[in-house]
Amino acid sequence: MAGELSFFEIGVRDARRARVFYEQLLGWTFHQMQGGAWIETPAGRGGIHDDDPDGGIRVYFGVPDIDVAVARVRELGGEAEEPGPAEEGFGCFSSCRDDQGVRFGLHQDAPTRS
Repeated sequence: MAGELSFFEIGVRDARRARVFYEQLLGWTFHQMQGGAWIETPAGRGGIHDDDPDGGIRVYFGVPDIDVAVARVRELGGEAEEPGPAEEGFGCFSSCRDDQGVRFGLHQDAPTRS
């Protein structure tokens, strides 16, 4: 359903250190992949990457058509990066900022994008 939280991403300086922290704190399972890892939680999936000087957690909201949603963000005065190619098993993502500069993301499952 559009607007539901569908993915989250944690950017940190040291992903290995963060993995240990979140594994021990929340019991999350991490799966290594190029550039970081994907995170398996009871409520959904996320990702973690390092070398992020700003750090933080970004939430992604599910949309049925990421191209339409990116255009709408821009129409409303926000900023949105062009969606990247679909990542196998994960779909497409766009990093955005609302009209006040708050970071968030849009996410569309892979099978529904042409």
